[in-house]
Amino acid sequence: MPISGNQDLNEPTTARHPRFPALLLGLPALLFALITWQVVADGPLVRLDERVSRGLVHPDGLSEFLSDLGNVQVAVPVLAVALGYVALRTRRTDRWWLPVTAAAFLMALVPALIIPLKELTDRPGTPAVPPGTGYYPSGHTATAAIAYGCATLLTLPRLGTFLARRALVTACLVLVLGASYGLVRRGYHWPLDVVASWCLCAVLLSSLWLFLGRATPPGQR
Repeated sequence: MPISGNQDLNEPTTARHPRFPALLLGLPALLFALITWQVVADGPLVRLDERVSRGLVHPDGLSEFLSDLGNVQVAVPVLAVALGYVALRTRRTDRWWLPVTAAAFLMALVPALIIPLKELTDRPGTPAVPPGTGYYPSGHTATAAIAYGCATLLTLPRLGTFLARRALVTACLVLVLGASYGLVRRGYHWPLDVVASWCLCAVLLSSLWLFLGRATPPGQR
């Protein structure tokens, strides 16, 4: 189907592809459920995860720095600045508060989801950390993904050029992947802890994107 020249490229294409939301939400949710089942059951995927971790762990200054990108003290202020910018830019429009509130709610939802999952799975940490449990899924990865991801989703429509939008998306990916790599390299988390958080956050961020696409008037996207 040809795309109209004035079609909003930021709008989710659910009308033309009704199965798209199901795939967008269902695939990462299914993968998250599979990984969680393997962790709880101590399945073969966990043993593979442990072997991969042994080959990746190498604590150093760089890995420590990168892992800090997932700290609440680092990631949440970035989101706060983005929310302030978006609120300032859209304050004279109808329902300007909706995207800002939705993103803030999603950030607050992270500990409400992660902490019970940590208690449920009770997974021990790598040999590089003190003995203990509650490492699955990775809270730092989830914090980075939601904070930087929400900041990107809300700021992206306000950028005027393709290069600026591409730079923003690239920066978001670098920050999230950098934090994820640092957590695994430093030995703070098993690789599956991080991958599971990616899957969970993919569901959350996709839900936000779909919600904003339906709830926000086209002129404000």
